[in-house]
Amino acid sequence: MRGDGPDQSGVFSYILPEQRVPQDHPLRAIRAMVDAVLHDLSPAFDRLYSKVGRPSIPPERLLRALLIQVLYTIRSERQLMEQLDYNVLYRWFVGLKMDDPIWDATTFTKNRKRLLDGDIAQAFFERVLTQAHKRDLLSSEHFTVDATLLEAAAGLKSFRLKDEDPTNQPPPDDPGNPTVNFHGERRRNATHQSTTDPDARLFRKGDSHEAKLAYMGHVVMENRHGLVVRAEATIATGTAEAHTAEDLLEQVVGERRCTVGADKAFDTPDFVDAMHDLNITPHVAQKQRSAIDGRTTRHPGYEISQQKRKRVEEAFGWLKTIGLLRKLRHRGLERVDWIFVFACAVYNLVRLRKLQPAAA
Repeated sequence: MRGDGPDQSGVFSYILPEQRVPQDHPLRAIRAMVDAVLHDLSPAFDRLYSKVGRPSIPPERLLRALLIQVLYTIRSERQLMEQLDYNVLYRWFVGLKMDDPIWDATTFTKNRKRLLDGDIAQAFFERVLTQAHKRDLLSSEHFTVDATLLEAAAGLKSFRLKDEDPTNQPPPDDPGNPTVNFHGERRRNATHQSTTDPDARLFRKGDSHEAKLAYMGHVVMENRHGLVVRAEATIATGTAEAHTAEDLLEQVVGERRCTVGADKAFDTPDFVDAMHDLNITPHVAQKQRSAIDGRTTRHPGYEISQQKRKRVEEAFGWLKTIGLLRKLRHRGLERVDWIFVFACAVYNLVRLRKLQPAAA
């Protein structure tokens, strides 16, 4: 017999979002880890908010929503709110009931400054690492360091002379996308600056790549399971890669001697000497005239480090294809660093979920 499909919806529903999510869904394991992290951060949240006034959107929900945005590559916060309105899975993860209203997308804009001031991304990142440490998933002896370019949210047309007076310029032929002729003009970071993102720098990774306005994202990866143990975004300069690597490695090394794998960009006397000062053996890929010799390359550990260091590209690939960092959506170094560190923490959560059976 043909079933009847009435158009009238029921008045009440007694099914919770929790019942709609399969028990083996990948987000359940991530939700459990995130809940533990946010519980530890609760005292920090208390210090960021006033004791009086109207209650705000809980910061735990804001962070869970941002985590969903990174995990599912939702390109904007406005689209995130749209999907959060009808997606039961997202509502369950964020902690919303079926009847709870969705907040406006500008809520992120208003609360971003508070989360920046509290350095919440770094605190979130460190507590995710704490969970990995409790499961004995982190190596304390073997690391990899590398950096990648993060394309800024600014076009080359905005890269103009610093002392240029915009009032003396002729009116644009197209206000939305004006024609700009840079032929014959030498553009350098010393004399030019982006009008939309002053912190971005014109930079190219190599001779075969085009120059673009960008920042630089740095990571230190432990070699056992490929987890990111330090992350930072900086201004893109020719020396930022090595200098930031030294600073980040100094934060993770202990008294025991350890190794660090790296590509040819780190095969310089200054970097090698700095590693020796930190009691680190630099397993860098060799140039034709290398700063390391057979005393380093003859050991089997050198070949292992050169194999393991390539796993850092997996992190960069995930951050750019899934984590929304192929083209930045935020401007200013402070915001770029915040979202880069937060995205690295989300990457670690994904890795930890996959490593759970191995840890058990």
